[in-house]
Amino acid sequence: MDRKPIVAGQFYPGSKEEWEKKVREYLQPEEGQAKVQAKLVMLPHAGHMFSGHVAGATLARVELPSTLLLLGPNHSGQGQPAAVWPDGSWQLPGAKLEVDSQLASKVIEADPDLSADTKAHKAEHSLEVLLPFVWAMNPETSIVPICISLPDRQKLTRIAKSLASLLQSLDKDVGLVVSSDMSHFLPEDEAKAQDDLALQAILDLDPDRLLEVVAKNQISMCGILPMYLGLKVALEMGAETSQLVRYATSGDVIGDRSHVVGYAGVIVS
Repeated sequence: MDRKPIVAGQFYPGSKEEWEKKVREYLQPEEGQAKVQAKLVMLPHAGHMFSGHVAGATLARVELPSTLLLLGPNHSGQGQPAAVWPDGSWQLPGAKLEVDSQLASKVIEADPDLSADTKAHKAEHSLEVLLPFVWAMNPETSIVPICISLPDRQKLTRIAKSLASLLQSLDKDVGLVVSSDMSHFLPEDEAKAQDDLALQAILDLDPDRLLEVVAKNQISMCGILPMYLGLKVALEMGAETSQLVRYATSGDVIGDRSHVVGYAGVIVS
């Protein structure tokens, strides 16, 4: 089944000419900067005018494999708690990315809590917003979109081990892309203080502390569950370092610092 775009013309421009031009501007690397072989990247998913520069700066620093597992949150609450889009393509205005249906099938078989389910994705924007960047980097990239709303630490840990074992058994590299914004709708100084706590746990490669810090401080990091899972998978696959490429808030764009959303781009390698 193909997935039609639902936030084109809202979160990013509605024509390929417009979104591709802007995305390529965001993806310009800094001069002389070497690219990293990333095991995982965490990217924000707000409208491109707000967070596109963070996503672009982060992706400009990495070499991505031509197959990606995309892990995003479930804002709508619909569908299964660990929902894998099984086949077809994800469409954008004037472009599309194919789902790796063979890998999707193996992902679904890897753990009993991973389900073939399109309902969780149909009203969810967090992965779609990143696809123009993925396409611009390599239009031949194949994807396996996974929507995570499973709040069970033990099950997520088991899924991480299952996914890592699967990925390590393959004869090709598969990258992990996690979609998450940081804190929502706080004064900017409070947002930065809260986000610093969560980001430090990520930079220390400590997913359990990340989960605990977010819960204890009630940090409204919408992609906490997919990031917890993604970090666990990356660690199982030998991740050793994590770096923050860029942090920004919506206040940088609109000028209102009283009510911001935080955005961070992180590379785990």
